Amino acid sequence: MPAMNGRTRLASVDALRGLTVAAMLIVNDPGDWGHVFAPLEHAAWHGCTPTDLIFPLYLFIVGVSITLAGPTTGRSVVWRALRIVALGLLLHAVAHWAMETRAFRPLGVLQRIGICYGCAGVLALHTRARTQWGVFALILVGYGALLAWGGPLAKADNLASRLDTALLGRFAYEFDAATGLGHDPEGLLATLPALATTLLGVRAGAWLRHGALRTLCAAALGALLLGGAWALWQPLNKQLWTPSFVLWSGGWALALLAWAHVLVDRLGAPPLGRAFGVNAIAAYAGAWLTTCALEGLHWSAPLYAHGFAWLAPTLTAEGASLAYALAFTAFWWVLMRGLARRGVRIRI
Repeated sequence: MPAMNGRTRLASVDALRGLTVAAMLIVNDPGDWGHVFAPLEHAAWHGCTPTDLIFPLYLFIVGVSITLAGPTTGRSVVWRALRIVALGLLLHAVAHWAMETRAFRPLGVLQRIGICYGCAGVLALHTRARTQWGVFALILVGYGALLAWGGPLAKADNLASRLDTALLGRFAYEFDAATGLGHDPEGLLATLPALATTLLGVRAGAWLRHGALRTLCAAALGALLLGGAWALWQPLNKQLWTPSFVLWSGGWALALLAWAHVLVDRLGAPPLGRAFGVNAIAAYAGAWLTTCALEGLHWSAPLYAHGFAWLAPTLTAEGASLAYALAFTAFWWVLMRGLARRGVRIRI
């Protein structure tokens, strides 16, 4: 495939982004949190499940899209980053209002996406590839050294959790009032290696733009091997976003990007998921608000009990819970499909 110039929109990237958002909805919206298939749950601490790969894949695609979008201005990048962060804060405010038992959470998925998009976008605009690789390497080595210097990587004792406790307190995702300890899987310090994931996507987008499929595949293998080796020192851990996790998840993201590019862009396979992909953040936000409404009105439990729980004797309790998640995701797919057919794109 020849090199591409200017602003480029690849069906494969939209499709992969859309499938990633669909996966987010499936794992975020089971019918019964007490019955979830193991691959659809995050690792309790160390380790890596398929679910742990979803968020880094999305951040990686953010980086790819930065490169493919072509020239823009630093001001537009920063303003869009701020809008994404503001939307994340708004969604958490709605969740706090609708579900009164939850404290307002200042950090979260969209906030991290906004920060990583803004930083990676500015770097992509104003630095060369060598500098971006240098920042990527510096983050991995520096963050790995910080974690090692900070002591054990136990959940309560690691440096990132101690910072969450000091800076966020009861506003962290997890807070133990008895001990005063907090932890946030989208905490401040761990956003630094998440930026490395986004920068890897920026560089992958450049390879994709130049048709360097072999480079993509070689990088995927190299990242997986290096990530596996680093994990012997610092384990794979999505909540800490350890350097080994950056490389391991990045390797899978590179491989999936190459696979989607070959299937969709080169072989002409249908771009499944593209309807989600072109309105990804809108779909995520809409699904979040729907969940808040269902929980706030106390409709979630009756909806599951009467609409899906009866499947448990046939599908198992985990199967019935997954059926609810699939139906919820299908509902949003239909809505996004309708928008896509009308050419509607909701850009945050």
